[in-house]
Amino acid sequence: MSATNPQPVQHLADYRPWPFGLTETRLDLTLAPRDTIVRAALDLAPRDASDPQDLVLDGGAGLRLQALRIDGQAPDPVHVTRTDEQLIIAAAALPHAPFTLETEVAIDPADNTAFEGLYLSGGMFCTQCEAEGFRHITFYPDRPDVMTTFRVTLRSALPVRLSNGNPVGDADGVAEWHDPWPKPAYLFALVAGDLVAVSDRFTTRSGRDVALNVWVRPGDQDRAGFAMESLIKSMRWDEDVYGREYDLDVFNIVAVDDFNMGAMENKGLNIFNSKLVLASPETATDTDYERIEAVIAHEYFHNWTGNRITCRDWFQLCLKEGLTVFRDQQFTSDMRSAAVKRIEDVQTLRARQFREDQGPLAHPPRPDRYEEINNFYTATVYEKGAEVIGMLKNLVGDDGYARALDLYFTRHDGDAATIEDWLTVFQDATGRDLTQFKRWYTDAGTPTLEMTEDWQDGTLTLTFAQSTPPTPGQPDKPARVIPIAVGLIGPNGDEVTPTRVLEMTEARQSFTFDGLGARPVVSVLRGFSAPVMLKRPLDDATRAFLLAHDTDPFARWEAGRELALSALTQGDAAQKAYIAAIGTLAADEGADPAFRALCLTLPGEEEIATRIAAGGATPDPDAIHATRSDLARRIALTHQDLLAGLYDAMTVPGAYSPDAQSAARRSLRIAALGLLSRIDGGDRAAVLFGIASNMTERMAALAVLVRLGRATSALQILSDEFGDNRLVMDKWFSVQVMAAPPEQAVAIARDLAAHRDFDWQNPNRFRALLGGLAANHAGFHAADGSGYDFTADWLIRMDAANPQIAARMSTAFEIWPRYDAPRRAHARNALERIATLAGLSRNTREMVSRMIAAGQ
Repeated sequence: MSATNPQPVQHLADYRPWPFGLTETRLDLTLAPRDTIVRAALDLAPRDASDPQDLVLDGGAGLRLQALRIDGQAPDPVHVTRTDEQLIIAAAALPHAPFTLETEVAIDPADNTAFEGLYLSGGMFCTQCEAEGFRHITFYPDRPDVMTTFRVTLRSALPVRLSNGNPVGDADGVAEWHDPWPKPAYLFALVAGDLVAVSDRFTTRSGRDVALNVWVRPGDQDRAGFAMESLIKSMRWDEDVYGREYDLDVFNIVAVDDFNMGAMENKGLNIFNSKLVLASPETATDTDYERIEAVIAHEYFHNWTGNRITCRDWFQLCLKEGLTVFRDQQFTSDMRSAAVKRIEDVQTLRARQFREDQGPLAHPPRPDRYEEINNFYTATVYEKGAEVIGMLKNLVGDDGYARALDLYFTRHDGDAATIEDWLTVFQDATGRDLTQFKRWYTDAGTPTLEMTEDWQDGTLTLTFAQSTPPTPGQPDKPARVIPIAVGLIGPNGDEVTPTRVLEMTEARQSFTFDGLGARPVVSVLRGFSAPVMLKRPLDDATRAFLLAHDTDPFARWEAGRELALSALTQGDAAQKAYIAAIGTLAADEGADPAFRALCLTLPGEEEIATRIAAGGATPDPDAIHATRSDLARRIALTHQDLLAGLYDAMTVPGAYSPDAQSAARRSLRIAALGLLSRIDGGDRAAVLFGIASNMTERMAALAVLVRLGRATSALQILSDEFGDNRLVMDKWFSVQVMAAPPEQAVAIARDLAAHRDFDWQNPNRFRALLGGLAANHAGFHAADGSGYDFTADWLIRMDAANPQIAARMSTAFEIWPRYDAPRRAHARNALERIATLAGLSRNTREMVSRMIAAGQ
């Protein structure tokens, strides 16, 4: 499944509509592991009969063409050209009027280790067609702007046969499905296997009765109930908040073990990685439950923002993904703590997207070129895309946003839309000119926002200067619209003015606040109102004041984060200030336990390294690890009694529940445990592992024991108990390298790679081990280069089987140029070893070549 020929670079400016109309697609599939037969009938018509065009269909090299007919007749072979990626029928062979094209191909699902198109997963047939997987099933115009209705016939002896839309019939090994809503090929799906359903029903607000099913393997039914609850919550929320109603008679979700992505929004048949469906207190953590709830919602919300309205081309990917991420963030905020959710989203953005912006893989949310589209399913497209929509909502207000979304759904239902269409809707609905705002979609990089203050006779003047560093292909960036949410806090800790959103449009701009009785403390970028890096002259005393008194939860947490980063990089005095302030916050019984847990959690080593690099210095992974460990120990020694009290007080009585309040209490208890383990040798963790009735506390205790080298017995217990549970064993693999002492991480990873249960071709298991090592900052960046070499070895092996996974995991290297010369030399050698591999896939080649170029 590898490719040696470069893929031509695709350019946004080269977009042209497909020259044919497609009114209906009829598929007939006879499923077999080694010889699936796919018969396709496409009802086509030239858009301009006066300008005959060749019919160009996408089709991978694995398609074995057995028949080709135009209106029932085979064309002259001289008019048919087959390449590794296309089937081309010359215009001379095509009618000038509507016609039907029929093809018959044979494919080999059992040999499809790339899990793209139609493949087998544990005896179950399933599909993944986004972005360009349908071309591995049959010859087709595999592009998102070609939308049509589908009729599908599935032939198989397997008891469950599912596809998109509504069921038409199912008997004698033949199932028929009809999807009445036009869709592009990337939303096609089928599943056939030995499955059982957890079922329920939902009545839409207009009275449509919808059958709901979560399909799992026999024996997994007791772990699918939460997914069903989450689906029903999502359907109700989308009606209440966005006015969007479901539009088919059935909604199916299927859990699949071998899946490259998290989940896929195929119309009426969502296919999910099983880790985002299956959950029980004994096997899933609080984080797993929250993630399941969010992703179920995300894929359901795509029914309107992605399916009914899709993207014209793959350059517009953030149109559907950014909007849908924003919607699932809103949903989780309503289901749980809005303040904690916002902080968690910012943590994710900074950890993944800011890092992406600072490296060779930087690109705008709407890129203007790509070689391999699968490489653009990135944090920039998803998370930054959502931030851009959040800014837009802040600028136009809640009412303006609601009017614009209603107009968007009305105007573009059934369309393949663009970013320009999206912004035009907002302009028409609100009257705002969004020409400058569009730069958030077209310009890469994270802006830096520098703030200074001037106080004169009761007037406070805030001056901001914005700049965005060069990124690949974009050396100069003009000023953007930046919404800056600001509040003022008096010397006594009271709020002086409510939050005011300042709209910055110039490279340098000042704003004044008049009539103030005393100089206030400025709370800036409240709610993280824009995805920027803020620089302001602020001492630790002021940070501590904001941590104690700010009324905005994000700004309060941010003050604590800045205080922590100061403590980690500025020395003893800063550490004392931070330790004192964090003790006061931890003791605040009026604060949300989940918020207190976030504030007790030190910045991660990657975040510290990013801060050091942004300041122009070279981060030392070993020194960062040592400093962070020492600060955690000092906090524990200073607040030992307080932390011990929190650990005991935050015990959640009764049976496990994944609800937000219970999860919040557990999160604070676990944060206290992590700090206390720095001084108790892990004794509390050892006891907790033995008595915990839920996986949340067991995994937290296990991570502590792994870090302290006391996990041998606990790991064996978990393996004995859950050795046949793939999702728990993924955690078992991951925690051993992620939490390991850095000097042992690579050796442990090597041992685990030789373990009998390391099924490296399963994407979840591969991510568990390789991703776990990448998350161990000092371990992956080992001074001898062993972390780089180990990762490169496995990326090379995975690339031959599953290029998508190899390419995505290669991002572990994306910030290699920021480290010292010896580490850079080791990383470059590892990357060049990958790049020079014969037969390297274009997925991985594109990523690695861009990263190598960054070090030139």
